[in-house]
Amino acid sequence: MITFKNVAVRAMIASATALFYTNSAWALLPIQHWTEPNGARVWLVESPVIPMVDVQIDFDAGSRRDPAGKAGLASAVANMASKGVKAAGTEPAMDENALGEAWADLGASFEASADNDALHYSLRSLTDPPLLARAAQLAARQIGEPGWPADVWPRDRARWIASLKEANTRPATVAGQAFAAAVYGSHPYGTRTTEDTLMRIQVEDMQAFHTQLVASCRAKVSIVGAVSRAQAQTLVATLLSRLPASAGCAPLPPVGEIAALTAPVEQNIPFASAQAHVLIGQPGFARRDPDFLALLVGNHILGGGGFVSRLTSEVREKRGLSYSVYSYFAGGLHAGAFTVGLQTRPDQAAQAVKVSRDVISRYVAEGPTEAELRAAKDNLIGGFALRIDSNKKLLGNVANIAWNDLPLNYLDDWTKKVEALTVADVRAAMARKLQPERMVTVVVGGKP
Repeated sequence: MITFKNVAVRAMIASATALFYTNSAWALLPIQHWTEPNGARVWLVESPVIPMVDVQIDFDAGSRRDPAGKAGLASAVANMASKGVKAAGTEPAMDENALGEAWADLGASFEASADNDALHYSLRSLTDPPLLARAAQLAARQIGEPGWPADVWPRDRARWIASLKEANTRPATVAGQAFAAAVYGSHPYGTRTTEDTLMRIQVEDMQAFHTQLVASCRAKVSIVGAVSRAQAQTLVATLLSRLPASAGCAPLPPVGEIAALTAPVEQNIPFASAQAHVLIGQPGFARRDPDFLALLVGNHILGGGGFVSRLTSEVREKRGLSYSVYSYFAGGLHAGAFTVGLQTRPDQAAQAVKVSRDVISRYVAEGPTEAELRAAKDNLIGGFALRIDSNKKLLGNVANIAWNDLPLNYLDDWTKKVEALTVADVRAAMARKLQPERMVTVVVGGKP
């Protein structure tokens, strides 16, 4: 007897075999882009090597859209997508157990999540036509017709609150919360989900949030897999078929930008821990900033390159102040934080902070050496293939292009643009974005 599960298993084996022989030349595959009649914008890479498709649907419905006093609402909406779907016509309602069994039978997966900027829905399925059709229909129900079971939210909220309470016993959590509040101020990026904000969230709030923000005309859909444009259009139409029509889909109100720091901020928070947790940083830049690649390379040299970075050399290798020290930019739709982080003995925290600040200041003033730049380019360009060596990784890159309105040839030009960067380019970009004299410094566990 042939079942959907049997088809899925056979196709999975075939997919794994095909993947073994796949090369990583996906960056050369063109990205197709169009707008559907319902207003949804679509980005497609046809990758026919394995009979599988990955889809990501993004909506401007991340935590930056949470109403005042209800931080956590976007994440709650994402969480409830897997808890059940409504009955519709001849289709019966399904609870979370029935949904889990249905996805297992299809050999497919569906997930929902939320971050600062977006609410994400992700589907992975084999492209066998009956399997894909059923997977798309089931995903459409979870996207457009969640059940919002009233008895589930209090249970999940209680678990979430317990998790928050446990996390708040850790110095890393305390440091992260203090750092975010100081860097972002009143901007939504710095808003903290607490027991109080979760207790204010009711099922009706989730329904209203979903109705207002999750509509076909607001969707950005990224697709990578063994489907043609015509098949992709059918897939998108099915996935969004349970959402409101696009008529009257007005632009969402803008969210204000993050204010630049006007003075340094220092916080020393006592905490009974063996290690002091140190965070240093400031607002950075939006992901679509034209300086992005120069800053990526520049940060690789400063603290993003692991054991070969300047911070590692000065803080770890020369002075033994920390096993690990790192830096990164977290650009989103707004200026996500630039962060330097490390752990050290509480009695060494002041020295570690001073050394780290000195390294940042000197680097911003002088920029990298030619040797550092060459090594960073070689490392990043040499590792570029690992960024796109699976359909799922490639999907992440396509979704990044879609969400941040980057050019369609972004991946094709990536290595060429990195190679073209000069010491002056990197130094100028770092100097434009970083102000070492006006950074936030948070130490949790050191002496107050």
